[in-house]
Amino acid sequence: MNKSILISCVLAVGLAGTLYSLPKVVVNNKAGEMETQESTAAEEPASSAAAAPNSHDGAKLSAEQQAIVDQLRNSFQKAVDQEKALAGIKLSDQFRGLQKFDSAAYYAEQASLIAPGVENHMRTGDRYYDAYGFAVDEQKAKNLGQKTREYYKKALDLNPGLLTAKANMAMTYVNTPNPMQGIMMLREVLDNDPTNELALFNLGILSMRSNQYAKATDRFRQILTNNPSNTKAKFYLGLSLVELGKNDEARKVLSEVKKEEKDPIIQQAIAELEGRLNQ
Repeated sequence: MNKSILISCVLAVGLAGTLYSLPKVVVNNKAGEMETQESTAAEEPASSAAAAPNSHDGAKLSAEQQAIVDQLRNSFQKAVDQEKALAGIKLSDQFRGLQKFDSAAYYAEQASLIAPGVENHMRTGDRYYDAYGFAVDEQKAKNLGQKTREYYKKALDLNPGLLTAKANMAMTYVNTPNPMQGIMMLREVLDNDPTNELALFNLGILSMRSNQYAKATDRFRQILTNNPSNTKAKFYLGLSLVELGKNDEARKVLSEVKKEEKDPIIQQAIAELEGRLNQ
């Protein structure tokens, strides 16, 4: 698969809000919309609540953004008990909105430590999963994957029916010595919910990673049968069809995505794929 297309695809998924990810890619976005991060939130000591990990993130904050962050961090440092947990959540939400995922994970964890519960554990797992998806350094990605699993497990211990937690956790096993554990978790999710989009999407992505494009198309078609408006699944279906050499069908699918999907990065990837089809 063309590397520039793969990078564009992965970033597009990340920007979609839910990181159905192929983790650990290097993104060079000349327009500056997104900077790659080497997340280090997992290395922050839990007792260091006053630490400011935003220096570990990529793009520099504007003066206005920094002022908001400073205000929220000051509120967090001064707050006590439950108010401190709420302040940590606000700070985490702010960092996530700024696409500073390691800082978002760090402050979500502080809130979870102060006020443990399903919602806070899930939020922390989600934020560490975001950071994991954009980690470049292998050891940092490993640490963030462990943190992701730790907090999803805490949430699942309280509510075993959280299929999103299982589906995301599964993807953190992909680059471990036991990747089949992740596959089994995704199949377990589908046993409980055969139409679960996240599990089907992740299995499709994993099939692509192993060059099993026929299996990938099956997974993405399953998603589109129940949700024809899922343009991310349709885009990956088109990409898989290109890899299978089914050019006429690929053109049709990519043409539909081109009309429906507004994300400029996916549009760029489609242009590259169309150029490849026209060679």
